[in-house]
Amino acid sequence: MVQKAERVLAPRNQSGAKSGVRGGRPVGNVTRGTTNPNRMRRVDRWLTGPQAWRLRAAADPLAIDLGYGASPATAVELFDRLSTIRADVRVVGIEIEPERVRQAQALERPGLSFQLGGFELPVAGDPVLVRAFNVLRQYEEADVPGIWRLVQDRLAPGGLFVDGTCDEIGRRAAWVALDAMRPLSLSVSMRFGAFALPSDVAERLPKALIHRNVPGEKIHAYLQAMDQAWLEAAPLASFGNRQRWSAMCRALLDAGWPVQDGPSRWRLGEVTVGWDAVAPGN
Repeated sequence: MVQKAERVLAPRNQSGAKSGVRGGRPVGNVTRGTTNPNRMRRVDRWLTGPQAWRLRAAADPLAIDLGYGASPATAVELFDRLSTIRADVRVVGIEIEPERVRQAQALERPGLSFQLGGFELPVAGDPVLVRAFNVLRQYEEADVPGIWRLVQDRLAPGGLFVDGTCDEIGRRAAWVALDAMRPLSLSVSMRFGAFALPSDVAERLPKALIHRNVPGEKIHAYLQAMDQAWLEAAPLASFGNRQRWSAMCRALLDAGWPVQDGPSRWRLGEVTVGWDAVAPGN
C-alpha cells in the first residue's frame, strides 16, 4: 500500500525544530529498483555544472543518492562525479530494501557508503544535495508534497533536492529542483536522435507533473511551445540538432518563458525553466 502524504511527513518536536525519524521505520515503499550504469549522466552533468557552487560552498559536502535501486552503480557514479568538485565529498546511497544495501556495502570506500532508510534520510548531518530519480514515479501524486517537504526539511543551507525521472538508459530525462523553501525549476534533457518532438519527454515527467500534461495546465502549454519552436527551427537541422535545439531555447526565452542558464547548456540538449511557469494549477 502506498503511504499517503500525511503519513509521510516528519514529526516535529515541541520547539518546532526538525526531528526526522532516524531511529524508526524507513519512510517509503520498496520500488521496482530497475537501473542501469550511466543512467543518471544527464542530471549529474547538471549538478556538476551550473549547480556545482552548492557543493563548493557547503560546510559539510554531504550528498545522497536516494533510492538507488537494485544496483548501486548510480551512487558510485555520483561519488566519482562529485569528487571532481570536492575531493572531500561524502556520498551516501540510501535504499529501503535491506538486501540491496547489503550487496552495495561491498563497494564502500572512503567517502562512499550505503545505508538502509527512506525519505527521512537517516544520516549524520544535513545534505547539500539529494538526488531521487525514478523513485516518486511509483507513488501517488497526492503523496508528492508531503515527501518533498520531508526531504526539504533535511537540507543544509544552500542545499538542493532533485526529484526526477528518466528512461531506462538515460536518453530522456526531466527533473524538478527544490531548495529548502520551494520548487525552483524544471529541467528537460534529451539525447539528440532519441526524440521526434521535445514533448516526447512527457512520459518521463516527474510525478508532480506527469498527470498534468492536459489542456489548461501550464506544463501542457510549455511542452506545446517547445514543439512549436522546435518545428519552426527545422531549417537549422542541416547545421545539426545542437543548433536547432539552441534556436528553440532562444525562441522560448524571446516568447517570455523564464528559461534559465544559456547556450552552453542548450547545446547539451538541456533546457531549464522557472517552476512557476509549469507548476500544477492546483
